[in-house]
Amino acid sequence: MQSDPPANLPPVLRPETPPRRRLDDLVDRFRGELRGDASGVELTGITLATADLRAGDVFVAARGALRHGAEFAQTAADNGAVAVVTDAEGADTAATSGLPVVVVDHPRGIIGDLSAWVYGTGRDDELPLLLGTTGTNGKTSVSHLLEGILSQMGVTTGLSSTAERHIAGQVVVSRLTTPEAYEMHALFALMRERGVEAVAVEVSAQAISRQRVDGIVFDVAGFTNLTHDHLDDYADMREYFEAKIPFFRPDRSRRAVICLDSVPGAEVSARSEVPFVTIATPAIAVDPDVAADWTVTILDERPSGTEFTLSAADGRSLTTVVPVIGPHMAANAGLAIVMILEAGYDWERIARALDGQRIQAHLPGRTQLVSGDRGPAVYVDFGHTPDAFEKTLAAVRRVTPGTVLMLVGADGDRDATKRLDMGRTAVEGSDILIVTDHHPRRENPEQIRRTLLAGARAARPDGDIHEFSPPERAILEAVSMVGDGDAILWAGPGHQDYRDIRGERIPYSARELARRALRAAGWPVPDPTWPVPYPDDETPLSDPTTAWT
Repeated sequence: MQSDPPANLPPVLRPETPPRRRLDDLVDRFRGELRGDASGVELTGITLATADLRAGDVFVAARGALRHGAEFAQTAADNGAVAVVTDAEGADTAATSGLPVVVVDHPRGIIGDLSAWVYGTGRDDELPLLLGTTGTNGKTSVSHLLEGILSQMGVTTGLSSTAERHIAGQVVVSRLTTPEAYEMHALFALMRERGVEAVAVEVSAQAISRQRVDGIVFDVAGFTNLTHDHLDDYADMREYFEAKIPFFRPDRSRRAVICLDSVPGAEVSARSEVPFVTIATPAIAVDPDVAADWTVTILDERPSGTEFTLSAADGRSLTTVVPVIGPHMAANAGLAIVMILEAGYDWERIARALDGQRIQAHLPGRTQLVSGDRGPAVYVDFGHTPDAFEKTLAAVRRVTPGTVLMLVGADGDRDATKRLDMGRTAVEGSDILIVTDHHPRRENPEQIRRTLLAGARAARPDGDIHEFSPPERAILEAVSMVGDGDAILWAGPGHQDYRDIRGERIPYSARELARRALRAAGWPVPDPTWPVPYPDDETPLSDPTTAWT
């Protein structure tokens, strides 16, 4: 089904002067069966969703879970589409739109190659350097670190992450972790127009499985780790792992940098079909004695960042500071640096920018410190897996002289098998645990909280465990329980500016809620470095009455 995005999502970014392609050339190139007249028909774009359609597009109509995209062909025609690409099942329905129809065997399967042809962004076209990162945790952080380091080196950059899209300085909110293939190719074409030299891309397992990165060959592929997540999309961890492996084949990438801190890293190395180097951080690696081409050594941890040395067996090394806490963040930064080196940038140029310097990167919602110089330290984080909880709580603990309180919720309509472990890990790493709501979506938030609490209480029956809903109340209660020298880790919401309640995106900012709670308790808060869409402390960030009841 052509599932159109919600109306409040940002538009697809496209080149300002797209190439013009002849429909009869499309028929020849993709061996389609033409029904109708292609004479004089030219196309300038491509889409799977009518909400993203612009005049001059070819509309790709594929079979969905519930409906066939051909049912939307008339809407596409009304909005200016010039042709429909579909399969034999949808051909007759699509033809009623009056548009020429190109029939292919698997329209969904060729959307990447079609998009690459339409926008001139395929393997043999001139594109910016493409650096793609996959793994369970750290993809967003590595992507933003890649962009920050490259910018520090004087490179004009682009970015596509869960949080944001960047095009030579322009910042746009993201729609999906990895865009659909037609959006990704359009984005690359726009970046090329604007002189972008290198692009950092976050690549999820779903993006690989669902063909969102088809038609793209990354210059360097990075692997962070693989831990418990996404078992709502994959049958088990083995299937989830196998979804990542195609990223390390020649039709997807040219080189790779593989982190060995988690057990699956070794298998990724063994099965990589492209040249690769390895990296490890002994402070957090499952096997601290693992042999790697590059090593990240932690030198110092403080609330303002983590200092580390990146070194190779041949003697090359540099020392820098990643602007967030935790050895896992130093590992992410080390991976980013080696990816840049493998992309062809000169080591001396990298070292001039970083050695003895602080990495100039902004990681939205990644262990983001939102509090001031007095009172409890409050970190807002996007972590939503047991492994992320464990690593981030340990990092907060090492820089906190007093009590560590964790505030946590879980996604509704997502992998429920990890919730018990989320509760367990949260209570084991904190002194006080508060369970609240996150994105309930269409699931009962009380049931989500109940599972998190069950995992926590099973691990620590005598633990200091609380339950507060909604999160507007939970953060007020959290701040009231701690004081100067203590810390709050609010895991889950990160950079996001909404809550998904029964399919509706309600405006919401955990970072702003935390600042308001601190201010209400009399603690100073700095001016935010992120946009604040709410003019005063009275503006509601979400309406708890709209929650699931």
